[in-house]
Amino acid sequence: MEDVTHKQILISFISKVWNNGDFNDLDKLITSQYKVEDDPYDPWNGQNIDKKTFIERVVYSRNAFPNLNFKIKEMIEENSTVAIRWIMSGTHKGDLPQMPATGNKFSIQGMTFYYFENDKICGHRQCFDQLGFYKQIKGNKK
Repeated sequence: MEDVTHKQILISFISKVWNNGDFNDLDKLITSQYKVEDDPYDPWNGQNIDKKTFIERVVYSRNAFPNLNFKIKEMIEENSTVAIRWIMSGTHKGDLPQMPATGNKFSIQGMTFYYFENDKICGHRQCFDQLGFYKQIKGNKK
């Protein structure tokens, strides 16, 4: 991807893949092996996953939260890493293991470090407001 910054690649990735469930450009956005480095509540935490499994990972999240949306609030790029602070929102409409759908809306903040290799995303580390998420999901229906 000539003259395209890692920030631009990441903005496209968040918009297309996570916010819209569009995998048409996935080959241009991520490497053939993607490392979920440190994302404790991710079922694929600690694993190197292929593109097929990466799609399963996104579909898993979007099935539980069909209107899942990430809004990027800040981005910092250094070398082959882009750090973002984001707000994630959605409605819990699909079941998760040990957490049946509640219909509740949520909006939480988090941060992710994305790593790049040959101008493609090759993995991430992430932290987010887990307690706030569970309180909103388990709380009264809105």
